[in-house]
Amino acid sequence: MAFRGHFEYSLDAKNRLTIPAKFRASFSDGLVLAKWLDPCVAIFTPDGFDRFNDSFIHDMHPLSSERRRLSRFFSGGAFDAELDSAGRVTLGAPLIEHGGIGKDVVVIGNVDHLEVWDRGRYAADQTDLPDQVARIAESLGHPS
Repeated sequence: MAFRGHFEYSLDAKNRLTIPAKFRASFSDGLVLAKWLDPCVAIFTPDGFDRFNDSFIHDMHPLSSERRRLSRFFSGGAFDAELDSAGRVTLGAPLIEHGGIGKDVVVIGNVDHLEVWDRGRYAADQTDLPDQVARIAESLGHPS
């Protein structure tokens, strides 16, 4: 399943996030909560997280400092979890700190994973995103 959409939620007092109902079946075998490159938390299926890591780690020299750093960031900042019976998952303190996440959050689908953003931080990110996307798209040129 491709993850798409934008959903607004609030964390409860125990920092539990409700996963959008349409995505819960995708996480029936568990999920991986991970620090992401942007100030947010990524949520992958376990297989999706492994595929993501393999997409760049596989081609890197196993002893390179770059590989070690990337591996440390992604694997060291990732946590296996399960949904509870209400379709919720707890966001731990390291992830909340990394994302600067408060009570109100936005969950967005990003093709192969979900992202959890602090609602205010997400709104700020969206301010100049259309201009950035237009510049990126123009720089790609026309496929021939």
